[in-house]
Amino acid sequence: MTILHALVLGMVQGLTEFLPVSSTGHLVIFQHLFGVQEGALAFDVLLHIGTLLAVFVAFWKDIFSIIKKPFSKLTYLIIVGCIPAGLMGFFLQPLFEKAFESLLVVGIGLLITGLVLKGSELVAEKSLNMKEIRETSYLDVLFIGLLQGIAIVPGISRSGSTIAGGLLAGLDRNFAARYSFLVSIPVILGAGLVQLKDFSPSEFAGISIIPYIVGPLTAALFGFFAIKIVLKLVSNGRLSIFSYYCWIVGAAAIGAYFYF
Repeated sequence: MTILHALVLGMVQGLTEFLPVSSTGHLVIFQHLFGVQEGALAFDVLLHIGTLLAVFVAFWKDIFSIIKKPFSKLTYLIIVGCIPAGLMGFFLQPLFEKAFESLLVVGIGLLITGLVLKGSELVAEKSLNMKEIRETSYLDVLFIGLLQGIAIVPGISRSGSTIAGGLLAGLDRNFAARYSFLVSIPVILGAGLVQLKDFSPSEFAGISIIPYIVGPLTAALFGFFAIKIVLKLVSNGRLSIFSYYCWIVGAAAIGAYFYF
């Protein structure tokens, strides 16, 4: 892997992890384009660490508040919101792993993501969306968590699904976005830990370590940039602009599946 490959993959991971366009599908596509094989698993784990760093920097006030008051309602809302994804990931892992092999699944997932983004914005325009932490119920976050669990399917965006779920549940726009990113911390961390069980230090044998530093740092930088973009778009009610991108790429993926 070259430094240029690491830069591009880090940029792709950082942007697509938080922009509502599905990071997994994009990262796999680019790895195949570059023919990256050596140290791929280790690199994936490090990229996840980079995106986590972006969340920590962007939401350090919320995280510090949770650390100071670990038994607050926000903490419980995050824990409950992670339950569906954890259960689905554990019990349905073989099914999800099969889905990663199909370009058709990725394409359909992107089409669904576009519909969810567009639909949630249409609903939000006609509702008050006033719920903050105090008004948000555990049923609300279970619904959001269910959408987050479904987003394990490649092509379905985790950030898009959780923000859309928040809007559909009546959460305030800014809180829906904040909650989406905060609830991503345990999920991204858990995904990295699951990958680590198959990791071997021999992956680093005979390869340059520099790309493995450059990649995560790039992912952190572009991840922070993506978070700021999403927060602004959600606040202005314009997140659905990504629907068109998802529909175009999804249709292209489905076309490629049948053509090739």
